[in-house]
Amino acid sequence: MSSANINHDSCRIQAQRLDPRRWIVLAILSGSLLLIAMDTTILNVAFPSLVSDLQPGAVEQLWIIDVYPLALSGLLVTAGAMGDRLGRKRMLLIGFGIFAVASLLAVFSAVAWHVIAARTLLGIGGAAIMPSTLSILRHVFVDARERAFAYAVWAGVFGGGMALGPVVGGLLVQNFGWQSAFLVNIPVAALVVAFGAWFLPESSSPRSGRWDWWGVAQSIVGMLALAGGIKQLGKSGVATPLPWVLLLVAVVTLTVFVRRQLALESPLLQVRLFANRSFSIAAAAILLCMVGMGAVLFLATQWFQYGQGYSPLEAGIRLLPASLGLIVTSMIAPSLMQRFPIRHVLGLGLVVVASGLALPWITQQFTQIGYLTVAVALAILGLGVGISTTVASVTLMAASPAHEVGGAAAIEETCYELGAALGVAILGSLATALYRANLPALGLDATALRTVRNSVGEAAEVAHGIGGSAGHTLLNAISGAYTAAITPAFLIGAVLVVSAAVMTWAWIPRDLSPTKNAH
Repeated sequence: MSSANINHDSCRIQAQRLDPRRWIVLAILSGSLLLIAMDTTILNVAFPSLVSDLQPGAVEQLWIIDVYPLALSGLLVTAGAMGDRLGRKRMLLIGFGIFAVASLLAVFSAVAWHVIAARTLLGIGGAAIMPSTLSILRHVFVDARERAFAYAVWAGVFGGGMALGPVVGGLLVQNFGWQSAFLVNIPVAALVVAFGAWFLPESSSPRSGRWDWWGVAQSIVGMLALAGGIKQLGKSGVATPLPWVLLLVAVVTLTVFVRRQLALESPLLQVRLFANRSFSIAAAAILLCMVGMGAVLFLATQWFQYGQGYSPLEAGIRLLPASLGLIVTSMIAPSLMQRFPIRHVLGLGLVVVASGLALPWITQQFTQIGYLTVAVALAILGLGVGISTTVASVTLMAASPAHEVGGAAAIEETCYELGAALGVAILGSLATALYRANLPALGLDATALRTVRNSVGEAAEVAHGIGGSAGHTLLNAISGAYTAAITPAFLIGAVLVVSAAVMTWAWIPRDLSPTKNAH
């Protein structure tokens, strides 16, 4: 048989293997992920209205914000392993069922603990959904180039959804109240369940051996303590013992978890995946990109609302350059991976991320920064994050064996979640400390001064309460102090991202091509 006939036959066999529903599947999973991604940030703009309506205490406010990402982070590893065993489609549909019920509970919440319970259920549902999306994509897209494009869409939708959350939230809350931030989840979840039950294929990776309940407990406790410690560090600072206790519990528990997984024949999570340098560098790149992105979205939103006086919707709209840049480069990243070595594309993307983070600080050395500077920085940041996270996602999943795809997906999404939390905790804490240091003498009584020093949000409330020219003067002082505080925090984020670029160029193999069909 001639080589031409052989090539023709192989192409025909490959075409027969391609699932004709794969683009519909991609659309369904993109809608799924967009909802989850938006839910991580949509409450940022709905929160003031919720607080005004339900009057939660300080501790309740912390739980309303934190319980969703805590539940999500704590359960990703377990949910990924359960999807491998029980079926990824089944886990995704169960997750959306939980998500819809939780959203309905939130809409009808009359007191703060109702919202806390609903947000907990939302995190549980999100944990069941997120690893399933990547695992199903890996199963459906058997052609390596199409799979790279599907991962690019996944990364673009996730990052874009995080940036679009404040825009959609601001629009809904401004017109329909804080409940609408939860109500929007219900019809989307219903559509995903209906179309998912029809179009999504089932897949699993059956494993021998008993279910590792000890491993489940260790991963949940360890990840909850880690995420909680990071968040408490951002809120309480380094002087209080609670975050350090939580971080110590996390280190001990996760160390025991890793040692146990290495000793088991059928582990809950294949931690040996990190022995692959490409896998580890890709995970680090996602983590550090999200440190920068998470910090910028959090601090810029506060700067817009409290430092510049914009409404929630206006603040959300002004974040759009980041999401637009991210979506654009996510779509072109697969083409770049076809033309150039992975290490160069990923390294360049990380340098672009660092440039966007550093630009406000550089500009501030010469002149006052305004929205134009911030908009350009957001656009550059989005362009870099779109390239970096897409290439890193493709690399990470390509470096993972097919039977460990659920665990790999859980690791990737944990990097997204913890990266954003680290950005808010570490860079947000640094910005708060610098804000306090930059405050001039304000001539306030002790109680008002303590409130102003607590946070820029509380300071803005004090200024509005004073009113008149005195309130306006105080607001200008607060805005100047906060503007001078956030740019050094962004610069530290840029340094972290540059370190990821250096690791990428040093350690990722020159001939790595994640668009080859993975094993």
